[in-house]
Amino acid sequence: MVEHRIYNFNAGPAVLPLQVLEEIQANFLNFDHSGMSITEISHRSSYFDKVINDAVERAKRLLKLDERYHVLFLQGGASLQFAMVPMNFLKEKDSADYVNTGTWATKAIKEAKILKKNHKVVASSEDKDFSYIPKDIRFSNDAKYVHLTSNNTIKGTQYSKFPDTKGIPIVCDMSSDIFSRPLAMEKFGLIYAGAQKNLGPSGTCMVIIRQDMLDTENEDLPTMLKYSTHASKNSMYNTPPCFGIYTIDLVLKWIEMEIGGLEKMEEQNIKKADVLYDFMDSGNFYRPTAEKYSRSLMNVTFRLPTEDLEKQFISQAAEKGLGGLKGHRSVGGCRASIYNAASMESINALVQFMDLFEKENKK
Repeated sequence: MVEHRIYNFNAGPAVLPLQVLEEIQANFLNFDHSGMSITEISHRSSYFDKVINDAVERAKRLLKLDERYHVLFLQGGASLQFAMVPMNFLKEKDSADYVNTGTWATKAIKEAKILKKNHKVVASSEDKDFSYIPKDIRFSNDAKYVHLTSNNTIKGTQYSKFPDTKGIPIVCDMSSDIFSRPLAMEKFGLIYAGAQKNLGPSGTCMVIIRQDMLDTENEDLPTMLKYSTHASKNSMYNTPPCFGIYTIDLVLKWIEMEIGGLEKMEEQNIKKADVLYDFMDSGNFYRPTAEKYSRSLMNVTFRLPTEDLEKQFISQAAEKGLGGLKGHRSVGGCRASIYNAASMESINALVQFMDLFEKENKK
């Protein structure tokens, strides 16, 4: 019996499906009848071969990936990918386009600058405090790639539709919304995602890379910083994050077998977000910070009439078993992260509390 499980709205590390946690718990000391924990088995064993290959195949089935795509599990988080991408793909005369939609995109741009790689910021929403996703972007005809951040956890914005880049491959940071919806994969040359928001525990980064991108990789790089190193060894050039990959495999199995795939997952995510946004839009006590057409299905950011009320809201919510509702330290306010594993029950409980709090504090 599970005791004292709160409704978890943390932005990351974040909520995981209870079914996955229970399976981990049940098999933790004796994984697959091996007599060892998943944290003890050799990454060179047949036991782990099954785990990593299953995770790769599930990812490919869910995203409908063909043989051109490699699924990798790397370390260093999405933050290392900010540097690895330009290191691997921008040669001396190459340039890339970047769209700045907030903190994480800004960090990716910063790494390209540090590496002295040619790049252009072709669009930005900084003029309105990153409250929207730019439209009608004019991309460079000769860009090696276009870098986007699909979902912005701090400001609560998300691409509902990815732009037409006229055949230029998109490199996308999908740390907070990967596997939340189907994707038109032909647009993407590379996707990377830190697992700790929507996919698994911290410590693992999934990278999905297309072979034609891989073929253009810079050769004069340290071994561990080359994508080909990891693609050629099925992510096992060095000891991989075994437990993280195992958990990711279970989460992918949950999406595939219990939810019914990414189309069903998207339906659930839209319903959850609609309940929360519709409630806030019905009054003026709670104010979503993102413009309507750019609102995220994963991170719902909002403000209350005063900062004092926000502090009360967060404190009282925690007392009621609603955790993780404090906004990012850089912006304040409130945030409900409602990733794949957040249940409709948790959304209804949050709305019920918000309604009561408003009635008790509205003047």
